[in-house]
Amino acid sequence: MGLALIAAAVTAFVLLSGREPAPCGPAKGQGKARERSSRSPAALSLAWVGDISLSTKLGLPADPDSVLDPALRRRLAASDVTVGNLEGTLGSAGRSRCGTGSQNCFAFQAPPAYARLFKRSGFDVMSVANNHAFDYGATGQRQTLGALEGAGVDHVGRPGQVLVRPARRVKVAFVGFAPYPWASDLRDIEGARRLVRRAGQGADVVVVLMHAGAEGADKTHTPRGTEVAFGENRGDTRGFAHAVVDAGADLVLGSGPHVVRGLEAYRGRLIAYSLGNFLGYHTLSTGGCLSLSGILRVMMASSGRPKAGRWISLRLEGSGLPQLDESQQSARLVHSLSADDFERRAYPMSSAGTLGAPDDKWPPSGLEPGDQTTNSDAKRRSGHRRLLAVGG
Repeated sequence: MGLALIAAAVTAFVLLSGREPAPCGPAKGQGKARERSSRSPAALSLAWVGDISLSTKLGLPADPDSVLDPALRRRLAASDVTVGNLEGTLGSAGRSRCGTGSQNCFAFQAPPAYARLFKRSGFDVMSVANNHAFDYGATGQRQTLGALEGAGVDHVGRPGQVLVRPARRVKVAFVGFAPYPWASDLRDIEGARRLVRRAGQGADVVVVLMHAGAEGADKTHTPRGTEVAFGENRGDTRGFAHAVVDAGADLVLGSGPHVVRGLEAYRGRLIAYSLGNFLGYHTLSTGGCLSLSGILRVMMASSGRPKAGRWISLRLEGSGLPQLDESQQSARLVHSLSADDFERRAYPMSSAGTLGAPDDKWPPSGLEPGDQTTNSDAKRRSGHRRLLAVGG
């Protein structure tokens, strides 16, 4: 089976599988609270969300502007730069990688006009480093990139591509990685280090977008070593994230597992391993952990050092549209997963979603009564170049 067909097939159990989702992978402990706070003002803010998949074939909302409600759009637009992971294509041409009558294969293509919807909703950058970016081949990808450019939305994720855009007075570079030939390959660790260093030469802050890891309702924990999904090598998720931080990254944001995962503080930088699914109208399975999502908003100094932030909890309703979740279920799960998976390197975040800085006193002021916290022993490195790595 060719790589493109494998990439389409491996999502079968979480994309419209029709199966009852497994329970959320339980966290094994809570971790102890430690005093942490954030004092220095931030120079810019960046927001990241998870997977976005739309399909003409599987059905689209009658009113595209109803896909994201106004309250959600305001939160997306509140950051200086808002980034999403576009899992699919925008266009009307190209040959689907799913042959006629193929089983457990999904190829996503929506009208180009949805690029304008993304722009109106507050998105500034879309990652095309993922397994669905080539669903309709080179022709489909060209149409996708053209639609995004025509709408004023930047894109990143092609092999060797570095996107640099200003945010206030700070130059921010973005690089996208995934285990596929149409993206910078995250399995090539040395190549990833070189690309991150190159990105840092022309920017103050570097953001790395990472699409990695196994997928499914039982994959909320972040393991050590290489992750495999249905026979496909999805990369050494932790090893890659640590390598790009070692090369100069300040913040790593990820996607791919279709569920949320924990936050890690590594050498004073923030790594978010997965934000889950953000928007999947009749394309992504919902229920249990597969419905839990979020917007991660990070405030950074001009050096790229994370200063504070917020995990805004979302829940996908039955058809796959995101809604704000006042119960904070995804934030509580991420808080617990962070403590379990990373222990003393868990990024400082409250169970209500308030983020601190990795080497400041914790908790920050204004926490709700009874709010729990995770902890971190991340250490700053002398002379370390501040970069920002994001995955999806």
